[in-house]
This record gives sequence, structure tokens and C-alpha cells, in this order.
Amino acid sequence: MSNTLNALRKQLRLRRRQLTHFQQKQAEQQVLNQLRRLNAFKSATKIGLYLHAFGEIHTQKIIELCFQHKKQVYLPMICNMNQKLVWVKISVNQYKNKRLSHHPLGMKEPMASRGKHISTLDLLIMPLLACDHLGTRIGMGGGFYDRTLATAKHHPYRLGLAHSFQYVDTPLFRQKWDQPLDALLTPTQQYRFSR
Repeated sequence: MSNTLNALRKQLRLRRRQLTHFQQKQAEQQVLNQLRRLNAFKSATKIGLYLHAFGEIHTQKIIELCFQHKKQVYLPMICNMNQKLVWVKISVNQYKNKRLSHHPLGMKEPMASRGKHISTLDLLIMPLLACDHLGTRIGMGGGFYDRTLATAKHHPYRLGLAHSFQYVDTPLFRQKWDQPLDALLTPTQQYRFSR
């Protein structure tokens, strides 16, 4: 099973890296158009988002849209003590001035600050490598989102963003600690799942 999963991860990472800048921008715009109409987005005040770094659906326009609609934007920061994510509220100025630090894993995160627990978020927009028809999400392999969600008293609405080829027909093996999605947006489709 793990060999199959590793092969799938490798294949999807490669496919994401092969996307052109134009394809990424087009995918970002198409996902943004769908997100605007999503009730979970319209009703959310506190939104957790990721900063794209490894070929995921880009989030720049989504973050800008959140600020335009006076929504609070929270970015993840890895807590070194327990390897869980905490969520740091950022301002428009922090974002525009790129006041972010580089994490050793390769992504950017907010400057060291006290973060909030994931339970405070209304909507969590998550990156992924693969997702199936049951909402099983395969991430990059670090388990940060799963560990963090597993201890949440209140679960925010979990929305995955993915390129169309990341939605797979074959059911993915779900470990007992894996945290499924409520919905998935691709550039061409919207999927809803029952948890």
C-alpha cells in the first residue's frame, strides 16, 4: 500500500511541477470564480488559507478576495513542539509587504507570533496531492493538517483545492487518523462529501 501511495505522490508532484505559469493562473481564476459562489465562503468570517509553494492551486487572488470582503485571513505556522499547525492572523499590510519567514520544509509562513487553534476558524482551505470521491485527502506526507484537525473541539468547514487531475477515481486508502474533506474545488468541478 505505501509503495502505491508513494508512487501516486511522486506522479502527482511531477504533474503539478509541469504546469505552466499560464495554466496555474488560469486554474487559480477558475477556482476563485467557484469559491465566490460557495455558501461556506460567503458565511465565513475567519478563514484559514495556505500559501502556495509546491505547485498547488495558487491562493494569491483568494487571499486578496478575503481582504476585499473584510474576512479575517489566517495562515498556518508549524509548532515545533508538537508538529501541529497554529493559525496566525495576518493583515493586508503584512501580506502585501511579504512579511513572512521561510520554513526549512520550503514553504513560507507568518513571522513568529502566537497562533490560534484551528477550532477558531470557520473555513479551512487546504492544499492536497490527491482526493477521491469520499473526500479522502492525501497531503504531502507530513501529516500536519491531520494531526491538527484530529484534536479540534470544533471543526471548520474543510475545503480542498486541487487541479482536475488530482481528483482520482480509485478510492484512496484512509488511515484512522486521516481527516476527510467536506468539499473539493477544482478548476472545472465542485465536489461535496458526507463525513
